[in-house]
Amino acid sequence: MNIITIIGARPQFIKAVMVSRAIERHNKQYPSQAITERLLHTGQHYDDEMSAIFFRQLQIPTPTWNLNCTLPESMTEKIITILRQERPDQVLVYGDTNSTLAGALAAHQLNIPLIHIEAGLRSYNQEMPEEKNRIIADQLSSILFCPTPKAIDNLRKEGIIHGVFWVGDVMFDAAKALSTSCDILQRLCIHKPFYLLTIHRAENTNHIERLMSILQALQSVSTPIIWPMHPRTRKTISENKSLQELLFECRSIRVIDSQGYLEMATLEKEASLILTDSGGVQKEAYFHKTPCLTLREETEWQETIIAGSNLLVGTDSNRILEGIQNPPDSFMPISDFGDGHAAEKIVQIIANNNL
Repeated sequence: MNIITIIGARPQFIKAVMVSRAIERHNKQYPSQAITERLLHTGQHYDDEMSAIFFRQLQIPTPTWNLNCTLPESMTEKIITILRQERPDQVLVYGDTNSTLAGALAAHQLNIPLIHIEAGLRSYNQEMPEEKNRIIADQLSSILFCPTPKAIDNLRKEGIIHGVFWVGDVMFDAAKALSTSCDILQRLCIHKPFYLLTIHRAENTNHIERLMSILQALQSVSTPIIWPMHPRTRKTISENKSLQELLFECRSIRVIDSQGYLEMATLEKEASLILTDSGGVQKEAYFHKTPCLTLREETEWQETIIAGSNLLVGTDSNRILEGIQNPPDSFMPISDFGDGHAAEKIVQIIANNNL
């Protein structure tokens, strides 16, 4: 079986390494059912901070193709060209990024069966590009691997019932299997206690007033705040003088470069509180038992809200401050994320499904 896996953004690199390793183990154990996997990197995240460091740290195989492409339309065209030449048995995509959408559209146009890992997530906010991407990918997929039972329920409501499997969350696999041993605290002289801040979603970075509201809330916080700044956010701030001045006035905030997986996992684990608009970081906060405030009005990971580890505060200054003063303190067990062996289950199902 010949599979082309399409990746392009840092969360996909982490998920892909778990599945690729599971494929290697499967091939050793079942050589007659061997799966040949080749990676296609769209280049959506292309610089060292967002891409190359993950390949080095996680020892991800060098992609067969690297498109160096950030625009979804160009991605789709270039992926179609490669798929037309290679004619894989299946195409595999992860999550909800522009790379996911481009891969799904390309596979659909060439009638190549599509596998979607992390299917069925819904925030029910149609303004989010990620929401549109994941809905389209699910509609076009032949096999849909869901990280939680809630994701299966979401698909059922949309009439998608065939080829749907609950396997658990591949990111939970990574949290359990990959080392979080890293010297970033010592190297950057970060002392506990500290808060961790991440902002990258377009719904926040494309709205100056939301960024300003977040920073206004953090002006009065005395606990050090470590902010690994996403390139998109850095660009927005660099182009707005009011944001620059407001950030300068936030004496507790320390801006650092975007970090690799090991560094971020260590920061998440050691932080006293996480403030984020990232879906992946919300989950990882729960995995590391760190309270989380989500800087959005909704989340696709309702399980973390129910568990009591995550609180939706949006971008309103008062709600953010209230959340900081009264952070979530419950970590009810969540079995929905699986047992840490989602990747093995995914590979087994793929091997046994001849599409």
